[in-house]
Amino acid sequence: MPSQASESKSWKHWRLESDLDGIAWLTIDRDDEKVNSLGTEVLSELDQIITQLENNQPTGLVLMSGKSRNFIVGADVREFDATDKVSELEDNVRKVHGLFQRVEDLAFPTVVAFEGYCLGGGLELALCFDWRIALDADHTRIGFPEVNLGIYPGFGGSGRSIRVMGGLQAMQIMLTGKMLRPRAARGLGLIDQTVDQHGSLRWAARGAVLKKKRSAKPPLKSRLTTLGPVRKFLAGQMRKQVRGKARPEHYPAPYELIDAFEASGNSQSAMIRLEAEKVPRLLAGDTSRNLRRVFRLMESLKEQGKRSDFKARRVHVIGAGVMGGDIAAWCASRGLEVTLQDREMKHIEPALKRAGSLFKRRLKKPEAIAAAKLRLRADVEGTGVKRADVIIEAIFENREAKRELFSNLTKDLQSHTLVATNTSAIPLDELSDVFDDPSRLIGLHFFNPVPKMPLVEIVYGKDTNSDRVNDGSSFATQIGKYALPVTSTPGFLVNRVLAPYMRNAMKMHREGVPKEALDKAAEKFGMPMGPVELADTVGLDVGLGVIDTLMGEEAGEDRKILESMVKSGKLGKKSGEGFYRWKKGKPQRDAKAHEGHDLDALADQLMQPYFDECRACLDDQVVEDADLLDAGMIFGTGFAPFRGGPMHYLESRAAEGSAAEQEEQS
Repeated sequence: MPSQASESKSWKHWRLESDLDGIAWLTIDRDDEKVNSLGTEVLSELDQIITQLENNQPTGLVLMSGKSRNFIVGADVREFDATDKVSELEDNVRKVHGLFQRVEDLAFPTVVAFEGYCLGGGLELALCFDWRIALDADHTRIGFPEVNLGIYPGFGGSGRSIRVMGGLQAMQIMLTGKMLRPRAARGLGLIDQTVDQHGSLRWAARGAVLKKKRSAKPPLKSRLTTLGPVRKFLAGQMRKQVRGKARPEHYPAPYELIDAFEASGNSQSAMIRLEAEKVPRLLAGDTSRNLRRVFRLMESLKEQGKRSDFKARRVHVIGAGVMGGDIAAWCASRGLEVTLQDREMKHIEPALKRAGSLFKRRLKKPEAIAAAKLRLRADVEGTGVKRADVIIEAIFENREAKRELFSNLTKDLQSHTLVATNTSAIPLDELSDVFDDPSRLIGLHFFNPVPKMPLVEIVYGKDTNSDRVNDGSSFATQIGKYALPVTSTPGFLVNRVLAPYMRNAMKMHREGVPKEALDKAAEKFGMPMGPVELADTVGLDVGLGVIDTLMGEEAGEDRKILESMVKSGKLGKKSGEGFYRWKKGKPQRDAKAHEGHDLDALADQLMQPYFDECRACLDDQVVEDADLLDAGMIFGTGFAPFRGGPMHYLESRAAEGSAAEQEEQS
């Protein structure tokens, strides 16, 4: 063991101990918080500690965390809204720059040794140390997620990451917000050493201090990416890549970072000076404010999954189509034992093949892939029903077929088993009365594609057992999804809003607006894809089922068009043709079809039914409040995150209109 501490001193959020070798061991352990974040008070105490270390000059300094399986998740996002005055934000950023520079300038060896999340401001602080050690564990992640909050690293991270990794690799990490595993981070130079056991962190840190270890410079080819001509070329390529995912008027942060890199990417100090100019303006802007709101909404959805201690080990999925197969594969990828049932093995085999592809993409390591394949078993006979903790029905959207299936299940169910339907729109009370206890059935409504869509609607009726709803929310959280409790009205929340929106798009298309113009207008507004492409992606057969449930014959001509397309085998992306022809997973568009159309006016017309239905859902109490509605529409339909959610957007637009009126009157 390292030499025992001979003296110690505590602050509210930090402990400083000195061992017999003269090494100072600094521990961050934020008071009354589950995770460490760099709030104003935490940083103020660190300033005092650095002053003491500057005066006392220990043999070396080691920074660790007092939180189990967690280092520093970043700056305290809750404090970002304390002011929107750019001048105050600039002062705050420059104070942190000064503090972190003092850490970097300490005249003795410094080492940071951590496990768990080392993100954002936590990573920026770690980069000030001479040597960085991480525990090579599944729960350790390293990265800069700031772009997801509409900013980029503002505590010196842009300059220091380029110094240790080179321009190209550092920019890729910052622009994507990607979180790295320890070995990948070590390969890039972001950390210097990994250890395999928690107990080794202190030994490794002590050894690094005594050996006065310092990070090596990045390889020559990485350093070359910061040279002027290369930098200019790379900046142009980066802008092209970012434009494919985000418009500059919607998401300015990545473009501001690229501009800074092009201007000063060969100088750590210049990059850091630009942070103090650019990041405060971004923090005060609408995009960052709204994305911070989305972050809070995401946290509120996570809370929905903490209402119960329910934990599943075994899941049984009935229906091996695209949805059922992908739900089964996703659960297996998250460590659960899964049995997948369908009428014949030939229906299950394609799902197992898709599952193999998912495991390769998600799990990477051969042993993890092999283990996931073993956890997912074909089960034509349905033997998994008797052992399952969760049963999910995911057959085709037909009321009578689902009722028959559930009536055949009842004799084999365990009392604790959570029974759920993945119906897209059928109300629970039209299915649950086949059970002796109708209150036990809930809806677990996943969205397509299951691996990419983060939301699951937890559907309940007026008689549903609330404990089952809480268990369903916990299960969704267990498998890495956001749980949104919704009442069992036709279409629930997401499909109820999407149906009139997509029907409106079909009507506008029928009246002569090119599908490409409709999709481009929606994308310009900020939707991840247009309504026509979305209909093809979800599947026109699924869309027809939703329209039948929600509107029936009232859907009129739009229903007839869908029915005709489905009967002719045009199901959308999965069949290769719907409204679009699809090649290699991409819709084939007429690149000029949108020309001559006012896309902003089209977007207003296109989105109106979406907003109207959101208001109606709130009035009907489909969800508890406007915040949960906004969360559901962002994570369930991809509603433009930079706008903060549909209800927030409408409220902001109304406030702007009112302010404009007052200005005119004055």
